[in-house]
Amino acid sequence: QAQLVESGGGLVQAGGSLRLSCATSLRTFNHYNLAWFRQAPGKEREFVAIFRWTGSTSYADSVKGRFTISRDNTKMTVYLQMNTLKPEDTAVYYCAAGLDSKFDYWGQGTQVTVSS
Repeated sequence: QAQLVESGGGLVQAGGSLRLSCATSLRTFNHYNLAWFRQAPGKEREFVAIFRWTGSTSYADSVKGRFTISRDNTKMTVYLQMNTLKPEDTAVYYCAAGLDSKFDYWGQGTQVTVSS
């Protein structure tokens, strides 16, 4: 069973930046689509960004231009650089990995809190 472990969350003021990391134990890391999701209190989990195994990326409209997803295949790690953070970005952030259109593995989540 592969493991995904997020880190890098915390408390930041609006306008600030954070970089999330997700270290994995995926044996064939290069073949996986890697994504970030988030869930705010009282809301459903929502998609944030994806880095496909093909090299293409996509972002939710709400974070486009502010967040950047990247991956290091040698370290089997995916990152989420978050700039110009807003209070509405406050959520638990989860990384996920999957081979097709669904995600088979999830991390435990890391809290991001943006104060106004």
